[in-house]
Amino acid sequence: MKGATHREVGGVHVDVVPTGNARVKRIVYPTGFRWSKNLKDIVGTPLCMHAHVGFLASGQINIQYADGAIEEFVAPQAVAIAPGHDGWVVGNEPAVLIEFDFEGETVERLGLRR
Repeated sequence: MKGATHREVGGVHVDVVPTGNARVKRIVYPTGFRWSKNLKDIVGTPLCMHAHVGFLASGQINIQYADGAIEEFVAPQAVAIAPGHDGWVVGNEPAVLIEFDFEGETVERLGLRR
């Protein structure tokens, strides 16, 4: 993406572009990705504590919260995921998420609590 900063963490490719007070990200989760398998030890928390808001452009991801509730997202679909979840790619296609965030203020600004 033009003007993006690129990084790779746990097999996930992330392009980030600052936009005003927010950021736009393109996140590519590879086939076989699972947060608890690929990022848990890197991040150091039992669940992903980030909120994710955006548009799933391709693929499928499933999310499971600490209470056992599961959400399925199949492209093309809007996505709103609260902190405190595990997530994984379903099927043989990478999942591409276009995400919008406010760094440490995403949960409060977008009201994403479970």
